[in-house]
Amino acid sequence: MKYIRHQLEVMKAVALVTYKEWSAYRTHSMVSIFVGPVYFIVQYFIWTAAYGGKGEINGMNLTQMITYFAASTLIGYLTMDSADWNLQMLVRTGKFLTFAMRPIHHRFFAFSQKVGHRVLGFLFEVLPCFLILSLLFGINMIPKNIGWTALSIFFTFLMTFYVHYILGMTSFWFIQSQGIRRVFDLLSGIFSGVFIPLVFFPKIIQRVLFFLPFPYMSYVPAMVFTGRFELAGVKMQISEIVLLQGIAVAITMVLSEVIYKASIRHFNGVGA
Repeated sequence: MKYIRHQLEVMKAVALVTYKEWSAYRTHSMVSIFVGPVYFIVQYFIWTAAYGGKGEINGMNLTQMITYFAASTLIGYLTMDSADWNLQMLVRTGKFLTFAMRPIHHRFFAFSQKVGHRVLGFLFEVLPCFLILSLLFGINMIPKNIGWTALSIFFTFLMTFYVHYILGMTSFWFIQSQGIRRVFDLLSGIFSGVFIPLVFFPKIIQRVLFFLPFPYMSYVPAMVFTGRFELAGVKMQISEIVLLQGIAVAITMVLSEVIYKASIRHFNGVGA
């Protein structure tokens, strides 16, 4: 308990410093308020035209589709992550070497930074966007099951961090991993369900996606928000898919530690 209490105090301190640091740039967050709604408006008109009076398309009616993209927008704000970029910069400049001498694991430090950054994002991005979607567009932004949705978003928060941190660790091997990050961002946007719900992909791709991290970073929490889940023809209870998401997160966390240990042995302190 003493160790856990100490870790929580460290996280609180790092998160608070990060919050204060990024508060100086809160206008950046306020500007991004309009990015989500604009993206949502585009999706709204596209899918309204696509349905054209049809009852359902691939098992989703228009209301569910609109709610899906609204939820995806908010979840994107809540779980946004840049651990890969931050880690790459530290490795490339050699500044990561200083963390090897600190009594704190850099991954935990980076996670604490994300907590502080997303608390700021919650205040200046999520809440305003929530009001815009609710009041301006009249969308019911209350999840079908608040408890399971909150847990699913928490798992998504962890998944996005660990996946991006793993991506950042490629810089230990390649120094400049910007190209890898760009390819990943493209694949993530396509296969996480940000651009289009995954049920619109061929069944074979949907089956493969069950074993990849992408669906658990956007599609799963957005579908949990709507109160139903289906992928590759498999309909699952909300509790079942959230449990599966938790297992996927646990596997990713273990994989992150394995890669981290291998990466540290490979680190040569370039730029230090």
